[in-house]
Amino acid sequence: MVLHPKSKVRVAGQEVTFCCKASGTPVPKKYYWYHNGTLLERKVHGYGSRLALKGLAPEQAGTYHCKASSEAGAIKSAPAQLTVLAQGQQSCKSEPEPSLVELPSECPQDATGSRYYNVGRCPPAPCASSVGEGSECGTDAGRCCGVRRMELRDIPCAGSSLPVKVVAECGCGPCAQPRVLVQGRVTAADTGEPLRFGQIFLGERKVGFTGYKGSFTIEVPPDTQRLVARFVDRQQRFVDAVKVLPFNRRGGAVYQEVKMLRKKEPVELDGSRVNAIPLGEESGREPVGELVLPAGAFLRPSGEVFNGTVEASVTFLDPRDMATASAASSDLSFADADGDIVPLRTYGMFAVEFRERGSGVALQTGPVQVRMDAGQVWMPEHLQKMKLWSLNPETGLWEEEGILRPAEGSRSKREERTFLVGNLEIRERRLFNLDVPEDRRCFVKVRAYSNEKFNPYEQLEGVVVSLVNLEPQPGYPSNPRAWGRFDSVVTGPNGACLPAFCDGQRVDAYSAYVTATLGGEELEAVASSPKLNPNAVGVSQPYLGKLSYRRSDHDDPDLKKTAFQINVAKPDPNNVDETNGPVYPYRSLRECEQAPVGANHLRFYRVEVDKYEYNVVPFRESDLTSWTGDYLSWWPNPQEFRACYIKVQIEGPQEYMVRSRNIGGSHPRTRGQLYGLRDTRSVRDMLLENTSGACVEFKCSGMLFDQSLVDRTLVTIVPQGSCHRSAVNGLLRDYLSRHPPVADNNHTAAFSMLAPVDPLGHNYGIYTVTDQNPRLAKEIAIGRCFDGTSDGFSREMKAAAGTAVTFTCQERPPGRESFFQRLLTAPAEA
Repeated sequence: MVLHPKSKVRVAGQEVTFCCKASGTPVPKKYYWYHNGTLLERKVHGYGSRLALKGLAPEQAGTYHCKASSEAGAIKSAPAQLTVLAQGQQSCKSEPEPSLVELPSECPQDATGSRYYNVGRCPPAPCASSVGEGSECGTDAGRCCGVRRMELRDIPCAGSSLPVKVVAECGCGPCAQPRVLVQGRVTAADTGEPLRFGQIFLGERKVGFTGYKGSFTIEVPPDTQRLVARFVDRQQRFVDAVKVLPFNRRGGAVYQEVKMLRKKEPVELDGSRVNAIPLGEESGREPVGELVLPAGAFLRPSGEVFNGTVEASVTFLDPRDMATASAASSDLSFADADGDIVPLRTYGMFAVEFRERGSGVALQTGPVQVRMDAGQVWMPEHLQKMKLWSLNPETGLWEEEGILRPAEGSRSKREERTFLVGNLEIRERRLFNLDVPEDRRCFVKVRAYSNEKFNPYEQLEGVVVSLVNLEPQPGYPSNPRAWGRFDSVVTGPNGACLPAFCDGQRVDAYSAYVTATLGGEELEAVASSPKLNPNAVGVSQPYLGKLSYRRSDHDDPDLKKTAFQINVAKPDPNNVDETNGPVYPYRSLRECEQAPVGANHLRFYRVEVDKYEYNVVPFRESDLTSWTGDYLSWWPNPQEFRACYIKVQIEGPQEYMVRSRNIGGSHPRTRGQLYGLRDTRSVRDMLLENTSGACVEFKCSGMLFDQSLVDRTLVTIVPQGSCHRSAVNGLLRDYLSRHPPVADNNHTAAFSMLAPVDPLGHNYGIYTVTDQNPRLAKEIAIGRCFDGTSDGFSREMKAAAGTAVTFTCQERPPGRESFFQRLLTAPAEA
């Protein structure tokens, strides 16, 4: 399906047109349209690949999708939602929805000490189009609900005031068109070696190369529903990786680690003899099966039989090895006869490469035999459904090659095992799969939060949540025998629903291993030991006990805390305790996606230790649609994010909080006005006594949102405690003096500068990174700052390397007010 229908909003009486288009061989010419799952009569609506509805009535609202078919099969589109409003009904209310932001610690808002303030938000809901607008395919630009007016308010704060901009009114306007990107790194699954300058394809179109360190950026084409990318090693050391990459349709960049499988060293075969190549013998276990090539099986591209010496490389991906899941190609799905995308459960994949010795010409084969050891299939019901599949590298879907059936007789007296046997021919496609369609499916609800307070209004969007289906050992759910499938979904404003295999009869028939990353940063799962807290996990008892929730460090505290494992127990519809999530039946995807935040769900959170951010113009970095064009916006351009950090060295007996205060410095519209605050606790240098370092974010100088004039941000750095400035980086001091005006630095307990417009680098103690993903830009900049280099990345603080300013601090005498505290209470005009 190359064109999917788009969701639309119309007023009763208007008209609407939905469009879809499919490609294939032969070209699909039959189209069918469905409303809420019911086939619409072709004679009544006269549709083809377009469906036109005139004089809309409220009962015509709902979901619409199309199906295209030919002799080769069928495929369905993604559903589109049609909203039909009554005359005079507004889809965008002028009154904003509640949205809370956390204020600085010195700004409690009520008697309870709450520091949260309602700044409002406009939900990015679609608005009704004007009459006649966008009646044809592809011309509906769309209108969306957004901010119409903001107000500046002053919040009482420790005897002073703190400015904040709040949404005062919402209204309809042109929909934002943010860039949608997938970024990441391609490395070898075994050694971590980067894929240098590898080719990247979307379908048959080459869209770019990986960098020297394996990095890549893919801009997602508009209207994409399923992003299938193929990574090719030009040096032919790795098997081509075909990946279905998750992305955030609301804009921004999603980070993805891509693993490639190293090709197995070739062996020489005599093409005139029968040859057998084992599949999966390297892991110290019995092979899963073998590939049997009869004499004369090898063919040149012309069809001529080749009986000479063949260099054969057969690389097997063994799901009994848990580490191989990340290197598997595609997302293990196929299109069934009805056009639905249906999941598969793998028992192994293999990539084949046959070449003539000497010339290196690629060879094909006639019919060859695949024999699979039936003893490796632990679910008896799978024996009757096992099939051979080949991967279509353009669609990322597996297509059936044949059925594996029990062998009629053994090959020799030594063969005591039972085999499933199938046949295939190896032509253009070179990646094959031993798979079973699995219809025992559910969805698992997962949410991500900015911290472990798990406040509903602090959920994170753009988090990649990955689920690997495991087949546990009987009676040992924490000890999986093999993985069978994996999926990745990006969280939206209401979390994510991940498809998973499940079972209603045996609680531990399938388990799931779940992880979450944001911009390459691993999020932490809720602890399961020493005591399991249902309120923290997000699932009530007794269902939580049935799921057997265990964090990855449950038995060994030295292990990482970034994953959890559960039994995917299908909910019992007759048990009220199991009808509220976090596991939903497969037919209940809508209920899962729309579940309220109070319903059962599983959780991840960011580990933010002693770090605080405040923006005068509120913005959630995980939701680019929350950006507002304003002179006081911290990020002036929602298409590109520039993160700036200054490195502060502190000589003192403890770790200290360090604040950056950022106000307009040179722009006439913002001079003297606050952009925001950043607080960061210094990190101790493990090699230097009484020394710590802090990487403190500040607002970069540069163009503001109107792109007309540069503002040099006035940045003030203040450590908390009894501290005085003892040194300033010489290069930075010289640069600032050569680029006036120079900020006043009369206060020895602080450091002020009009931030440089140029990206100076580690020699100056200034670290600048530009990226389409604000979180990723920050992570890279912090890594370089910790390391004190221009391109390094470290989690261990090297406080004396690449430092901009040094403070010397002492333990403050009791009752003595610090400069930091005086700054917090200073009036706005100070």
